[in-house]
Amino acid sequence: MTLTAHTGDVSASQNMAATNQGAGSNFTSNRPLPPISGFRTTLASLVKDIRLEWRSKDAINSMLFFSLLVVVVFSFSFDPTAQESRRIAGGLIWVAFLFAAIVALNQTWAREMRNQVLDAYRVSPAPANSLFLSKAIGNFLFVLLLEAVMTPLFIMFYQLRALGPAWQLVPIAVLGTWAIVINGTFFASISLRTRSREIMLPLLLFPISIPALLAMVEGTTSILSGELTARFWIALLLAYDVVFTMASLLLFETVLHAE
Repeated sequence: MTLTAHTGDVSASQNMAATNQGAGSNFTSNRPLPPISGFRTTLASLVKDIRLEWRSKDAINSMLFFSLLVVVVFSFSFDPTAQESRRIAGGLIWVAFLFAAIVALNQTWAREMRNQVLDAYRVSPAPANSLFLSKAIGNFLFVLLLEAVMTPLFIMFYQLRALGPAWQLVPIAVLGTWAIVINGTFFASISLRTRSREIMLPLLLFPISIPALLAMVEGTTSILSGELTARFWIALLLAYDVVFTMASLLLFETVLHAE
């Protein structure tokens, strides 16, 4: 009788241990992975890009050299009057910034191709839009820095003075720069795996940027000349930015995982 009771206790203990082990394994296998914060991923990638650019200064130096070359060449090519300068300065400034931004945009994803960093990001659980936003914000900051350095040189070489509300140049510069950067970052990711991405990016970016470029040039010219208001062009840039930012965020994950 004692042996039977002891055998029953051992069997019960074994069944309880098996039950606990099964419950523990189910708990372990069904436990969800901790979510990865999109903001933290964006911030970490942005800080990494800024540190790399601060060490190499490849994009900044190239953009500054190209913009300075445009300013000097056009200043020696013709000597416009003050009124003529106000009419042509908007086109010269934004075309120079657009072409200079291509230099930085072409290098946006090239760094991620080294050591298969982009492939590692594909298989990671981090949200794809976080990577895209970090690239776009980084390019936005680099181009804004370029504009802050080159704008005084444009003013000095072409003797510019705004006859309209000068404060409206700030929203035009911010919205216009974001329009160039958001499309440039997206199309740079599309042309990344092509053989001639340096040529493919301008071919994709320039046609889609015509409405934004027109708004930037006309808005800047209207402020410098003081003839018309720039509110319409500011509203057009704002609508353009909202539409293409949402479209880029919706489509980037598909582009990232495409072969």
